[in-house]
Amino acid sequence: MSAAHFQIETEGRCALLPITDLVRGAVADSGVEEGVCTVFVPHTTAGVIINENADPDVARDVLGWFSRAVPPDPRFRHAEGNSDAHIKAILAGSSVSIPIAQGELELGTWQGIYFAEFDGPRCRRFTVSCIAD
Repeated sequence: MSAAHFQIETEGRCALLPITDLVRGAVADSGVEEGVCTVFVPHTTAGVIINENADPDVARDVLGWFSRAVPPDPRFRHAEGNSDAHIKAILAGSSVSIPIAQGELELGTWQGIYFAEFDGPRCRRFTVSCIAD
């Protein structure tokens, strides 16, 4: 097994940051030819998603949906005032797994991997683990 650790700076309260190239680099560095890659985000107000990366309007639409689906609400009881970010992170998820074939991620033609920030700006981390079959 191989693991790579990354640190990124996020901007704004909510953002989708493309990390596909970082993950591809970690897979290449791992030397795993056949197996699985897992991207894990160890935060409770951020997550990771796979979705279209060709049209930036998709990312904007996704962020808009998250904002409308789970807006800040004064009825939330969490003292930090970021319960909406916790709920959005639950919806996004904290990890994704992607098959590796011939040393490459088996993403679909239009797919990209995004770090999903819901409580920024912050300094964030994520881990890429590659395991051979």
